Amino acid sequence: MAKIFGASEIFEFAIRIEENGETFYREMAKKLKHKEIKDLFNYLADEEVKHRKTFENMLSEIEKYEPPESYPGEYFAYLRAYADEHIFTKEKKGNFMAKKINTAKEAINFAIEIELDSILYYLEAKNLVPEYEKNKIDKIIEEERRHYLRLCQIRGER
Repeated sequence: MAKIFGASEIFEFAIRIEENGETFYREMAKKLKHKEIKDLFNYLADEEVKHRKTFENMLSEIEKYEPPESYPGEYFAYLRAYADEHIFTKEKKGNFMAKKINTAKEAINFAIEIELDSILYYLEAKNLVPEYEKNKIDKIIEEERRHYLRLCQIRGER
């Protein structure tokens, strides 16, 4: 059974997602030669920094919040399992992948994956925060969706 974790860990995971995304985008921007993709990846890295700061602020203000669940710890166990299986696997660390990926096509495809993983995680995490915090996560989800769409557009142009 998955270890149960607290609401503050949701934000710690979100911070790690954003840190890994920033690292990946910055490293790929340095590595790739195509100006449009370099500019996009630098922009996305800057966005990840803003998202991380939002989550850090939310973490510092966190209160104990108990979401409605079928059994105690259900949502926390689910998010832990999701994070362990899809987001925080060793081979998906931002720095590792930036070293492994050598082409713009591979970088864009991986970036699309991490944006989707982030969107799914944040959609689920939103269920675990107090009502007054949900709009902050909604804004980040919308930004991640725009990033995803922009990456898909770039991939379609190549």
